[in-house]
Amino acid sequence: MTEYQILERMQATITIPYAIADFAELRERGFYYVDKTKFIHRLEHYKAPVFLRPRRFGKSLLVSTLAYYYDINHAGRFEQLFGDTYVGTHPTDERNQYMVMRFDFSKLVLADNLEKLEENFNNMLCPGINMFVKGTARYPRFFEGFAFRSMESASGMLTDILDWVKGNNLPKLYILIDEYDNFTNQLLTAYKDPLYEEVTTGESFLRTFFKVIKAGIGEGTIRTCFCTGVLPVTMDDLTSGYNIAEILTLKPEFTEMLGFNHDEASAYLRYVIDKYGEEKGNFEELWRLILNNYDGYRFLPDARPLFNSTILTYFFKNFAELKGGIPNEMVDENLRTDIGWIRRLTITLENAKEMLDSLVIDDELIYSLPDLRSKFNKQKFFDKQFYPISLYYLGMTTLKNAFKMRLPNLTMRSVYMTYYNEMNRISDDARRFVPAYERFMDNRLLEPLIENYFQEYLGQFPAQAFDKMNENFIRCSFYEVLTRYLSNYYTFAIEQNLHSGRADLVLTGIPGTSFHNDCRVVEFKYFKARDARKIKALTAPQPEDAEQVKAYADDINREFCNYRMKSYVVYIAAGKACRIWEV
Repeated sequence: MTEYQILERMQATITIPYAIADFAELRERGFYYVDKTKFIHRLEHYKAPVFLRPRRFGKSLLVSTLAYYYDINHAGRFEQLFGDTYVGTHPTDERNQYMVMRFDFSKLVLADNLEKLEENFNNMLCPGINMFVKGTARYPRFFEGFAFRSMESASGMLTDILDWVKGNNLPKLYILIDEYDNFTNQLLTAYKDPLYEEVTTGESFLRTFFKVIKAGIGEGTIRTCFCTGVLPVTMDDLTSGYNIAEILTLKPEFTEMLGFNHDEASAYLRYVIDKYGEEKGNFEELWRLILNNYDGYRFLPDARPLFNSTILTYFFKNFAELKGGIPNEMVDENLRTDIGWIRRLTITLENAKEMLDSLVIDDELIYSLPDLRSKFNKQKFFDKQFYPISLYYLGMTTLKNAFKMRLPNLTMRSVYMTYYNEMNRISDDARRFVPAYERFMDNRLLEPLIENYFQEYLGQFPAQAFDKMNENFIRCSFYEVLTRYLSNYYTFAIEQNLHSGRADLVLTGIPGTSFHNDCRVVEFKYFKARDARKIKALTAPQPEDAEQVKAYADDINREFCNYRMKSYVVYIAAGKACRIWEV
């Protein structure tokens, strides 16, 4: 059987690379690839680069790409793996020039004391370092006659290798550390602060390991040590142990190294529709859907918005498996674990509620741009003033402009609303809501759902809570309730950008269901309790409100002429009055 026949048999049935973090597998099995190799040229300017992005942003695939590009053992596969990429047609002089040593710190098993944690660290790293020298697929040809002085310390074994490389004039090492801060972050979320401080100070095993790397870079036996992670906290706390690190996260030229910009995402969507969609002409409908749910990450004030690449790929893979159907679950459940960071970050219930009020009610957090660029150690991370910066690095907020942060998209808004309800002890007992939604499946009347929301959701809040509420909270909380029961039938948009303005809430029936082409536009107006009597006495909405929502509906209908439009104006006065008109 020829190599081509082997590869042909290996071809993936669905070529959407969700959970594929090995670059060679992705390329050889025909998975779709968004080419990010142009950034390799820029990375070569650095000896100790650190690149930070939130969880599930594609960091591991980037590490794998660099491993195959620089590994001297893969020189014969360069054309096969990189031939049609940017770096394949514009290779650097350093391609396939180094011995690559790769670590994944997310695999470290936590412990309750420093001694056991060090043992776990060495148990994780030492076998890989040994295989680096002796494994038939690694570099035994360079290490004939070599022996480790000890095989119990990762730092000691790495030192032995670097001494051998220096003494025998061998190819340099290119070290890759994926998720460098994964286990130290876990210590923080587990409230093991004293152990975290032991790990990042003094002569700890972690500081010693990075000191060895620093020395190797200084003497020229290590070309580069590239680290990925989520937070700058651990790197900052290592201080003199690794003070050569250069964090690239806020450099404009690296903003789009991970994540998909709009051009990349739209090309990806067209590929998915052409290959797996049964209706080839619904690009605009699906584009609007993914914009609302997955777009919106901005890592510099003037940067272009980005999609979280892994979460968007999750949607595309489900879309492909459903042969062009919309997935029932729009939120990757792995994101739900991010709530643990909010709990740990805010420490007290009062702090959590204050932060959630800012994001869920006001839809913004004020921050200082100099704080974003400043040193960021553990002490600052838990400082109330720095919450916006902490949430930014975690991917739980993003930059709105140079002064304020906001929630990036509906996916993250759903995560926050769920936590907000938990913090405020708002029951999500299905018995409160299901009867109304069962009736909706028969009569398709939206008004009873709004009345149900007013009575069963807003009705749980104490009177004083309504003083802080506004239209943003009303549309977001109603959206959250709707998604519990109608996400199989509708997609949702909050403040959808249209020619005539921003529509508060848009429900659009999902293709392939009986709700397809059913589109509802809702305009909310919120009033204080003192206005309740006036609201109750109204027999019609204000003319300007009715005209506004009708204009939104007309905008949508011009773009999607098959939609059956319905428009509503909703007035809510605290917890005392709710009036609904279809206009």
